Amino acid sequence: MKKRILYSIVVLISGSAVISCSKEWLKPEPLSFYAPENLLINKEGFESMLVTARKNLRNSFYGELNTVVSESIFTELGVAGPLNDNGIRNMNLQLTPNADGNYYVLDNFQWAYRPIRVVNSLVSRIDDITWSSEQDRNEILAEAYFHRAYWYYLLVNQFGDVPYIDKELLEAKLDFFTHSRWTILDRMQQEMEFAVQWLPEQMRQGVPSRSAGKHLLTKIYLANRAYEKAVDMAADVIAKHPLMRERFGPEVEAAPSRNLFWDLHRPVNVHNAANTETILGVLDRNDLPDEVRTGGLHTMRNYHPAWWNARVLDSRAARGTLDRGATYDSLGRGNSNLRPSNYYLYEVWKDDNDLRRKDGNWVLQEELLYNNPASRDFGKPIDPRNFAAIVDTFQHYHSFPFYKTFVPQATTDQPPNGGQGDYYVYRSAETYLLRAEAYYWLGRMDLSAADLNSIRRRADAGEIAAGDVTIEFILDERARELFAEEHRKSELVRISYIMAAEGRNGYSLDEFSERNFWYDRVMATNNFYKEHLRWGSSECRISPYHVLFPIPADAINTNTLGIINQNKGYAGAERNLPPLTEIDH
Repeated sequence: MKKRILYSIVVLISGSAVISCSKEWLKPEPLSFYAPENLLINKEGFESMLVTARKNLRNSFYGELNTVVSESIFTELGVAGPLNDNGIRNMNLQLTPNADGNYYVLDNFQWAYRPIRVVNSLVSRIDDITWSSEQDRNEILAEAYFHRAYWYYLLVNQFGDVPYIDKELLEAKLDFFTHSRWTILDRMQQEMEFAVQWLPEQMRQGVPSRSAGKHLLTKIYLANRAYEKAVDMAADVIAKHPLMRERFGPEVEAAPSRNLFWDLHRPVNVHNAANTETILGVLDRNDLPDEVRTGGLHTMRNYHPAWWNARVLDSRAARGTLDRGATYDSLGRGNSNLRPSNYYLYEVWKDDNDLRRKDGNWVLQEELLYNNPASRDFGKPIDPRNFAAIVDTFQHYHSFPFYKTFVPQATTDQPPNGGQGDYYVYRSAETYLLRAEAYYWLGRMDLSAADLNSIRRRADAGEIAAGDVTIEFILDERARELFAEEHRKSELVRISYIMAAEGRNGYSLDEFSERNFWYDRVMATNNFYKEHLRWGSSECRISPYHVLFPIPADAINTNTLGIINQNKGYAGAERNLPPLTEIDH
């Protein structure tokens, strides 16, 4: 487990480590050729900085406990699986501005501002050189705007009101103030409307195209309640990226018993030329140089149970499973970092014909077998009644969507955590669901149902009528289609803000931290939080104010000449000031 390092917002944005209060320490010094003033001197230098921005975007989907996983444990999808003290489950005790848990929730704040710092340097210096053409300049600026909007979209839906920084800072800064989430969304919308005019039409692997910009702008329009614009923008993307409806890729012949959804989620197929559904993917492959590869996707580590663990006992109370052998290489060294809820495992899968849940796409818990040759039960199904404690089933025994998570390692010498492979950032299945949601807010349930049925028809699931459309059903369909792909909590919070801003179901912005859609939905659907599942001193609990993550105390405390607001419900919120509603140009 990597060591968790907290950086103050000063370090993140200025790029210099503050060791004392003297001006000498607060002034950043360029340390290498790669400082912006040395790099951003020609088109090639600007392009190389965009490569760094693309790496930062990619890295949010890779590794153990990545940003997708760290969000998912706060949703209907599940909770933290590990049974030690590092598993975040009792949010009332563990989710604080000083929290230091393994799930890196606070680090999402720093992880967003680091790539923002990179693109801010690029944007601030865009006119420091003479460009050979307006096209060259604006294409690079458009991609920089894309990356900045990508990270701020997560920030305003994870943390709410945050400091908005859009300029390169040439000296350490200690006087940040918080901006309104809505003000930040307005600026993101403005910049992305420029970006989609200049991002390249042609897709390149790992590079945001015009379609990727339009997909992100659709999400921003929804967050800003510009529903008609969201519909139009999504329609542009859908027209260019139709859903895949037939099997494709190398396993069509190699694995004839599989179906389209298996093919769709093979890493080798993310950038397959036949795959019209890919809008933006990221690259990580075994044949890339070491310095540009990640440590792997870790999908098997994050989403599979720890079925191989010594706690998995046989009928003689002896160890029934081992972390070696063919089964281990195939099913992986799971740790259940996201322990799925009954909602995701069972409740959303009501249609027996749904191809996403068909045999072969999932490994059901009843199919897990003892693999220890020394066990008397070798080859038999694992029996949870043999576990020393029933709670051991929590992390070590559950079903999982194998078609989404299976990524083999390059060699059997590596722990099978889920190896190198390309991954989706955006695909058009989500665009359909975004447009379905926009139609829902507009009250056009027939058109919303049509988009939902496009997704369901492709999966052989039964179609729904206009009268069946609810925001809950749209979220259910997102869970079925986008598990392990979407930043689930950010989308739930975005919807919660919409409901509060429009006064739907009695929600309001004034009482957002006391009563909100996110909390009510999670409590209605996630059995672990609903039932306050408990073992030993650990308990699954959330409160309404957890709709927003806490601003890290380090960011607030080191900002000695300004005020960065803390979210309501967390210690320090009593010192808040009204958030800024204008951004200095």
